[in-house]
Amino acid sequence: MSEPKAPAEELLDLLKNPFKQPLTDGAIWSALGTSVGATLVTVIIFSFIRPYNTVIYAPKLKHADEKRAPPPIGRGFFAWTLPLWRTTEKDMVAHAGMDAAIFVRVMTMCRNIFLIIALAGSAVLLPIYWTKTIDKEKDQKWFLRLTPVNVWNDNIWALVVIAYLINITVCSFLWWNYRKVLQLRRLYFESDEYQHSLSARTLMLNDIPKNMASDEGVARIIDSAVPQSSFSRTVIARNVKLIPSLIEQHDHTVRKLESVLAKYLRDPQNLPPARPLCYPSKKDPSYGTYPKGQKIDAIDYLTQRIRELELEIKEVRNTLDKRNTFSYGFASFDDISEAHTIAHALRKKKPLGATVVLAPKPNDIIWDNMTLTPSTRRWRRLIINLWVLLLTFFWIVPNALIAIFVANLSNLGLVWDAFQKQLNANTVFWAIVQGVISPAITSLTYLVLPIIFRRLSIRAGDRTKTGRDRHVVAKLYSFFVFNNLIVFSLFNTVWSFIVTVIDETDHGSDVGYAIINSKFFDTLFISLCNISAFWVTWLLQRHLGAAVDLAQFWPLMYSSFMRKFTNPTPREMIELTAPPTFDYASYYNYILFYSTVALCFGGLQPLVLPAAALYFSIDIWLKKYLLLYIFVTKNESGGTFWRVVFNRLVFGTVLANLVIFLAVFERGDGMHVQAYSVVPLPFIMVIFKIICARSYDAQIHYYSTRSINKHPDTGALKDPGRTSNLAARFGHPALYRNLITPMVHAKAQNILASVYKGRLSDGRAADSGDTMSTSGYSDAYAMNPMSSSKPGKSAGLPGFEIVPESRLDFEYYKNRSEFASDHGAGDLFGRNNDIMRPGTPGSMWGGSDTQSRSGSPAPALPRIPSPGPSRILSPASDVGMTYPTGYSRPMGSPYSPPVDVGQRRSPLYSQGNDSNSNLMSNAAPMPVTTSSGFRERSVERLGRTPGGAGMLGGGPQGYGGLPQEEIASPDLHDPMQYNYFREARRPKRDPSSGW
Repeated sequence: MSEPKAPAEELLDLLKNPFKQPLTDGAIWSALGTSVGATLVTVIIFSFIRPYNTVIYAPKLKHADEKRAPPPIGRGFFAWTLPLWRTTEKDMVAHAGMDAAIFVRVMTMCRNIFLIIALAGSAVLLPIYWTKTIDKEKDQKWFLRLTPVNVWNDNIWALVVIAYLINITVCSFLWWNYRKVLQLRRLYFESDEYQHSLSARTLMLNDIPKNMASDEGVARIIDSAVPQSSFSRTVIARNVKLIPSLIEQHDHTVRKLESVLAKYLRDPQNLPPARPLCYPSKKDPSYGTYPKGQKIDAIDYLTQRIRELELEIKEVRNTLDKRNTFSYGFASFDDISEAHTIAHALRKKKPLGATVVLAPKPNDIIWDNMTLTPSTRRWRRLIINLWVLLLTFFWIVPNALIAIFVANLSNLGLVWDAFQKQLNANTVFWAIVQGVISPAITSLTYLVLPIIFRRLSIRAGDRTKTGRDRHVVAKLYSFFVFNNLIVFSLFNTVWSFIVTVIDETDHGSDVGYAIINSKFFDTLFISLCNISAFWVTWLLQRHLGAAVDLAQFWPLMYSSFMRKFTNPTPREMIELTAPPTFDYASYYNYILFYSTVALCFGGLQPLVLPAAALYFSIDIWLKKYLLLYIFVTKNESGGTFWRVVFNRLVFGTVLANLVIFLAVFERGDGMHVQAYSVVPLPFIMVIFKIICARSYDAQIHYYSTRSINKHPDTGALKDPGRTSNLAARFGHPALYRNLITPMVHAKAQNILASVYKGRLSDGRAADSGDTMSTSGYSDAYAMNPMSSSKPGKSAGLPGFEIVPESRLDFEYYKNRSEFASDHGAGDLFGRNNDIMRPGTPGSMWGGSDTQSRSGSPAPALPRIPSPGPSRILSPASDVGMTYPTGYSRPMGSPYSPPVDVGQRRSPLYSQGNDSNSNLMSNAAPMPVTTSSGFRERSVERLGRTPGGAGMLGGGPQGYGGLPQEEIASPDLHDPMQYNYFREARRPKRDPSSGW
């Protein structure tokens, strides 16, 4: 009996093959049965509970507007399958967006590719591998006979034929889908949404020199490069100072106050004996004045902190210097074709040192990275790439340790005697732990990695969120291919090679001779064939993950846990009912990684191909349902993920060619003719990529690439009035973003006043200079919410938003920026922020969102109807109405003449602070019916205009007979008091006194 090995020797033996998983003859059939069976059971359970949980399984049916709403679903058991079958690609674009349609097209393409390759591989390779193997011993496992490990000489020509078939199939489908993507992009360009968007006709200029950092400088840069271009509206970015950081602190503090109040007031009838405490924030400038290490009253402190932040935000906004500019700006044109043509012409040029590209949507811009200089951006990109490289390489060690000890706890017992005793004493318990902890760690890794790479991409200087996600796909794919494919497959071979070379040199052999004698490539080929069966079972088990996505187990469990075992705030309750966002970066990475694995091992183990085809055939329907009814696209890119997918599939095919080259080189004839015949394939793929890029990329990316130099005298067209209807509103969100208001559940409304010791005024006292907020300060003009039971009375406690139980639903808040920004930016709900921006009352939005604080000064554009319910005015509704001279119809009237906003200057930075002035600029007087039989009250005032005699125009006593002199009773006639405007409270006028 051999002596037991020392722990160090056991560890070395385990490290020789850390990813070794014993496969029995029934492992593949077991994986197929369990994965497909579990998937069917999950789908059946989903079909049963779906009609009764539409909030989880069809939220878009409830929240999407009429244009974006997906097809209705019946309550039948399998009623959800018929709409998926009937929904075409054009319908997917309309209901879910271009990114969702491209994603479904990519999955369909992968399914078709692997169906064709699987049929060819099964028909050609499997019979040859099974019959032509030279090792036909009975104890050989059947799945090893389906590899070329024991197939030699001329029989290996079949693998060469399959290699060419794989390349031809992949190239054919990539070419065909490239053309289809081009057609989709052209339809996207011609859509009404794109044609009416500001970003479609706007250019973004980066790295502008300091001497050109002005509105005029942006125009000069365009003119210097394209002197024949028409007039463009230009705007340079202004320095917003610390406003973004202050707003972020404000949001965090408000949410923290909401959490404290939700926990403290969870049972208003039985409050805790002690008030909640917290530590002061280290970002608070007054942090040093608080006792060190001592907690203070949380409610009072957080309220005071919110008050200070709102004051500081208001002051900084009012003191912004328009002359302090940044190195980026925007230029808008009247014609989309002209903007795209200029961007195409300048794509490889830097006029006056600036770069000119098409402007992304405003909500797609990462504003913090826009100010980075080229040198800073290059340095950051270098550092971040080094971090990604280090993370990729250093992950080999924990990946190997997880595979050795976590996936098989018995290996841990070999090197740890105390744990081995525990393992023997509690076998069932540790078996359960092993079954749970291994997939849990793997799932956590897959969840955390996209977050890490996304944050690294932001620090690298990415200017847009969609560009960041494309870089995340590239980094995730590289990480997975290196660690989970290359390292996993080559670790055993490389370790054995190093150990063999070291052993040979220790015995006096030459290093070169030891390397040649180790037969590295033959060992590598045999190792790939042995491990190929693992990838079959691994791909078969992917169906269960797709089914879990459909069943939404994790969101369902998280929502239930939050509601039952924690004290969620009203804001968190509302966010739980919102449609989740689709993580395109992670799902694209999975598709590309699975495809790369199937392509690389398809020639060595043909069973991999039907396993991949089965996965894509099932998952395409599940993902289609998710995109149609559950998930929303957070930042629509218009299908720009296609190039990332195309390049990775080309790389995966080249990697597959290298694997096949290794196989035919090791098992071909001595002349290596088969290996030489495979050599052209990688170069063909590279040439194919170049041809596709030159044929389609320009048409996919640009609406027009034609030269604009077709009117030699176009210089005369540079008239500001000709393009006066353009409005460049690519301002930093900190300039107009609404400050959120703390939300409190309605059940705590009565007790809130007694526990809240801070200021409870409405912030509208005389000389307050601002409007309602938690502290009595804010950044915008807003009205108090009115009570539904007592008209004219405030709905709740000033400074807080009282949310009743019946309104804890995303449906009531979907058009508010604070909620919509993380759930499609409002595009799904009929509000395209690229066309219009929420503004203050009287601006183009027509007022603030429902139950929301109105915005900061916004550009003055013609008012358009709000997406919510509104009163419909008929053309005859104002017949017989007259308005005083100098007044026009209210701008809210759909029949009022259009306003030519282009005659004004750029509306982005030229507006005054409408939160403090001109609050009634768009108001019109009460229409008066010109009926015969009585005297027109305003007949004496028709010749007056606002600003004449009287405060608002009119007769000597002012508009409405308001007094013009000081009265002894200031409380009664204080213009800041509500009673001042009430008819019953005005002093009676002596009829004999006249005007």
